[in-house]
Amino acid sequence: MLSECDLRDHPEIYAVRSAVGRARRRPRRLAPVSTTSSDTPVPADAIPAELDALVGEWLSVPDVAERLDQRVTRVHNLVHDRRLLAVRRPEPAVRSVPALFLTETGVLDSLQGTLVLLADAGFSDEEALRWLFTEDESLPGRPIDALRDGRKTEIRRRAQALAW
Repeated sequence: MLSECDLRDHPEIYAVRSAVGRARRRPRRLAPVSTTSSDTPVPADAIPAELDALVGEWLSVPDVAERLDQRVTRVHNLVHDRRLLAVRRPEPAVRSVPALFLTETGVLDSLQGTLVLLADAGFSDEEALRWLFTEDESLPGRPIDALRDGRKTEIRRRAQALAW
């Protein structure tokens, strides 16, 4: 195997190796930005303002990390593993987590299974948030409140029924 110094002595090999290394890196994609009537830039992937108001209190990803006493990358892993749900808000335009998804001791235990069921039912993150935070007269209350009260079986049964 040629060392880095040996490769520099052979420019044709060094150029190929360098080009291959650059080809593997993907350029960072930025979310498209649209403007509202007030000319404030709003990311195209931001949730609607009415859903933002429906949820109420939000925590940014760094705030969640601080409350959980974890690194920000660990919070990103929780989102990736569907233990948490983070969406981009219209204002401020950062990824945020509903505050009700956290308890004093950490992440709401019953949330992960419910989020997985909703995703399996074909719900997008936005639709899952809307379902969790919309009042349901037959519960009574909101599904997120029922999850916080420990009624996860009933909520998951309802989420599973939505798939059919």
